Amino acid sequence: MAPADGVGEQPHKAHRQHKSGAKARKKKGKGKGAAGDDAGGEQKNPKAFAFQSATKAKRLQARSAEIEQRRLHVPVMDRSIGEPPPFVVVVQGPPQVGKSLLIKCLVKHYTKQNLSEVRGPITVVSGKSRRVQFLECPNDINGMIDAAKIADLALLLIDGSYGFEMDTFEFLNIMQVHGFPKVMGVLTHLDKFKDVKKLRKTKQRLKHRFWAEIKEGAKLFYLSGLTHGKYTKREVHNLARFISVIKPVPLSWRMAHPYLLVDRFEDVTPTESVRLNKKCDRKITLYGYLRGCNMKRGTKVHITGAGDFSLSGVTGLADPCPLPSAAKKRGLRDKEKLFYAPMSGLGDLLYDKDAVYIDINDHLVQFSKNDDNDAPKKQGKGKDVGVALVQTLQQTRYSLNEKLEQSFIDLFGRGPAAQSKDSDAEGNVIPASQGDQEDANMDTNGHSECSSDSEGDDDDDIQLSDRDVEVTEKVEFCNGRLRRKAVSPNFQDDVDEEGTDEDESDNEDSADDELSGGSASSDDGGEASDSDDETENTSKWKEPLLARTLSRRSASLMQRVYGQPPTKLDMAPEENDGSEANSSDEEFFVPKGQRKQTMNELPTDDIDAEDCSKFFKEKLRDWSDEDLIHSIRDRFVTGNWSKAALRGQELNENGEDDDEIYGDFEDLETGEVHKSQASENSVENGGTHKEDDLGVEERRRKKLALRAKFDAQYDGSELSGDEADDDKKKSRLEQSNGGGYFDKLKEEMEIRKQMNILELNDLDEDTRVEIEGFRTGTYVRLEVHGVPFELVEHFDPCHPILVGGIGLGEENTGYMQASLKRHRWHRKVLKTKDPIIVSIGWRRFQTTPIYAIEDRNGRHRMLKYTPEHMHCFAMFWGPLAPPKSGVLAIQNLSNNQVPFRITATGWVQEFNNTARIVKKIKLTGTPCKIFKKTALIKGMFTSGLEVARFEGASIRTVSGIRGQVKKAAKIEPGDVLKRKGENTEGIARCTFEDRILMSDIVFLRAWVNVEVPTYCNLVTTALQPRKEIWQGMRTTAELRRAHDIPIPHNKDSVYKPIERKPRKFNPVQIPAKLQQLLPFKSKPKDRPKQKQPTVEKRVPVILEPSERKTQEAIRQLMLLKQEKARKKKLKEQQKKKAYEAEKAKTEQLTKKRQREERRERYREEDKQKKRARR
Repeated sequence: MAPADGVGEQPHKAHRQHKSGAKARKKKGKGKGAAGDDAGGEQKNPKAFAFQSATKAKRLQARSAEIEQRRLHVPVMDRSIGEPPPFVVVVQGPPQVGKSLLIKCLVKHYTKQNLSEVRGPITVVSGKSRRVQFLECPNDINGMIDAAKIADLALLLIDGSYGFEMDTFEFLNIMQVHGFPKVMGVLTHLDKFKDVKKLRKTKQRLKHRFWAEIKEGAKLFYLSGLTHGKYTKREVHNLARFISVIKPVPLSWRMAHPYLLVDRFEDVTPTESVRLNKKCDRKITLYGYLRGCNMKRGTKVHITGAGDFSLSGVTGLADPCPLPSAAKKRGLRDKEKLFYAPMSGLGDLLYDKDAVYIDINDHLVQFSKNDDNDAPKKQGKGKDVGVALVQTLQQTRYSLNEKLEQSFIDLFGRGPAAQSKDSDAEGNVIPASQGDQEDANMDTNGHSECSSDSEGDDDDDIQLSDRDVEVTEKVEFCNGRLRRKAVSPNFQDDVDEEGTDEDESDNEDSADDELSGGSASSDDGGEASDSDDETENTSKWKEPLLARTLSRRSASLMQRVYGQPPTKLDMAPEENDGSEANSSDEEFFVPKGQRKQTMNELPTDDIDAEDCSKFFKEKLRDWSDEDLIHSIRDRFVTGNWSKAALRGQELNENGEDDDEIYGDFEDLETGEVHKSQASENSVENGGTHKEDDLGVEERRRKKLALRAKFDAQYDGSELSGDEADDDKKKSRLEQSNGGGYFDKLKEEMEIRKQMNILELNDLDEDTRVEIEGFRTGTYVRLEVHGVPFELVEHFDPCHPILVGGIGLGEENTGYMQASLKRHRWHRKVLKTKDPIIVSIGWRRFQTTPIYAIEDRNGRHRMLKYTPEHMHCFAMFWGPLAPPKSGVLAIQNLSNNQVPFRITATGWVQEFNNTARIVKKIKLTGTPCKIFKKTALIKGMFTSGLEVARFEGASIRTVSGIRGQVKKAAKIEPGDVLKRKGENTEGIARCTFEDRILMSDIVFLRAWVNVEVPTYCNLVTTALQPRKEIWQGMRTTAELRRAHDIPIPHNKDSVYKPIERKPRKFNPVQIPAKLQQLLPFKSKPKDRPKQKQPTVEKRVPVILEPSERKTQEAIRQLMLLKQEKARKKKLKEQQKKKAYEAEKAKTEQLTKKRQREERRERYREEDKQKKRARR
């Protein structure tokens, strides 16, 4: 309530801090623990927190060891020096899934700028030491391959209302071949679901299908829907936080080759040359951030889709999008760049080695002067610095001479002014221009974010059975285009069988909280600094106006006598110049809560300042803070004095003395030159100088080792602050398998890297570039001559241009042997010598491979087709690539191709100059003359020379009789073959292990080398319009289909039914004399069948009348017997049927009776139980 008299303010309840209770005890205990006074606190019983179960202790110990072993990997030396290049984020997805909209929203989140069109790479500053470069992946297969080779993070956009499409799986397989970067899925179009339960089930199904393709636990982000045509700010903010915490994966191919993503393309061909010949070779310049490894002058590069070129010039340029921590403010009008996208028209400066171009969009800024009656047109809430200055100059009413004549000097605050000669007689000064008042009324824009939670992962218990999930294609026409849906049998929509209990809880925010919790401090701090710097730079143009307004005020006598005190503006350049020398790692050692204050506080710590003894409110510290009290604990008697001694030692080593500050000077009166201590030491003998250098180098190495050790512990372990816990964790890490060796190896690599940097830093810039090359992260300008004019004419900024460096030996061509496997989703097997498009390294070319498999004896046997579900060798001709390079095979580059476009995947095994693939042939022949164990074979060879070539070769017959080729047969003039007129050329004399027959077929099995075609056609998609499909060599089947040619049928290749006549063997003829000598057992006893019938078979049998009557009576009796048996059987069947019916009736009655008995028994038992309860 307000006071009755209406005077004074309404009293509010003051905040009272808790002095008792759980929170107060917790805070008090925390302060004591921080101060190191454990004696006064509550003592904990160590046995109460020990393991009570040996099994549990063993399980946790095994888990800790597993986590530690999972952390270990082969360390890779990070060769990047200085600022890293921007983090490349590739946004990929099928058409009309929201790629451009997502990039626009992310750019709006980072830069507060509206992006009209996404064209080419877009570089933005996302934090103090991090830049992000967004790239929209085209929908054609060439753009997908190029984007996968440079992506540090791939955002796979998936239409949640439709499901997975083949484009997503194709891009995943491309990334797996060319080095798997970080991958994160993004579900869109979720606002089309009206049923919450169906939405949850769909998320669950898509998430597990995503996990089956990548790994279990892969992140899948959800964008719930659109608000005013854009994604919600909170979801975009969460996605940006996820991007900020992802670290790039060091890939072997990229670390060994320099490359850059072109973000600016210019044609610098002389105009006269183009006028004389429009199809002349062009001179182009390519700009981009250097990545991978250092690039030296003279390095050959490959421009994807164009070919190999030699660099005519390499120049390092100023960073067009520098980091805020590294940018120097040389004037009031400098602005820290927050974005750089020259292809998209976003940004106002274009940097070159000769000039800096200012790009001003006419449709955004009105530079014509407004009429007096018209209201000034507004450009929006946020005006750029250049726009405001141009508009200020346009609104000036007086010229410079008129303003000088109307100026005056104000000696005293309220006294009369010293007038100029053009003032009127009464002393009235001409009023100043009103435009100066209008200049100060400029708006600064701010921004606010709505707080809305984004959905995370669903909790479920579905198990993944197999990673090799079979996918079938379902082609349908949806939303105006042909869509290829990926249907997985194991991940169908019918997931209702898991249960529909109403008590299910949707914990979709858990993953977001888990992943974003650790990144809140780093990312939010970066965003806060970005917004503060942007506001500071936007308001810098007002500072002259503010100074002019303050100059008109009355000045105090103190200011007249002692001058104007230094302001924050005067001190800013010194601070900015010194900020570059500070290491980024020193920010970790700033006390909590002071890092943000130092950005805005006044620099009153200078002892030469006028008000050095004056304390400002901003400089005062809150000594009730426990952390601040802990920071000065070691300065008292109860603290640790050893740390203070170390600080003093470091101060003596690192601090600057007076000699270092002032240096050498000369007395102008006496002419005597005074030198500092450092200069005197520098002119001493060489031995002392070397000893000092060795001492400095030794201290430098110790510091580097300490820093590397800190980085290694910071990355992998979770060491606590107490020294005892540090020792325990250190010993535990060293006892683990390989943990200590791993950290030591990383430390040695870091020390070696820092030593190399120190050696190169002593050289001048030109010498260092000649030795080391341009470092990664440098914004370079590449000049290439002799480029086909089609590259300039058909340049499309929507398709990425990748420039990759070519290593030693990679510019040569030769035979390469790769291990290849047909993709399990590709419909057809691959045929030998069918042309395929291969992507290896930076290149894409068409070649004709020969497939083979290795036998047990090491022979590489040619295969006509690729085997099923296994790898095989592929030998082809093309530009050489180092072993272990990924190989991606495609048969067709058309976007309208319905099947899965990834044909095969593999890796390079080796490259050589010869091909060692053989195939088996069979030479057949027939005997023309047979001796005892020798025969003359014809039809197998065509000449005696061929026979001589195969002397000693093994042969065999169809019946299995083995033999050997001897020599060419010599046919005499009177031989039977000569008389018959047959061809006697190529007849070979062969020996066998047994006598063969004239009907035997003799064949020879041999192996011959297969010649690999030397065909290599570079895929030049950049030299033609992007809408056209590059057409290379076509397969035989495609040519037959195009020209309507039927498949030729070889009659010998057709399988026919085998009709074999029964062989007739002649009887063994034994001479009569020999039969007489043989015993009876061995004599032939099988007499031949008599051709003429005997007398018994020729004479008919005629029965007597009595015999005829007897047979007739017997036949009648048999008929009676059969009739009686039939009637008896029919009667038995009727009886059996009646018995079964009676039995079924009886069983039914029995069951009914038994059921009644059970009911009665159950009633009695139930009654007894009820009585027992009572």
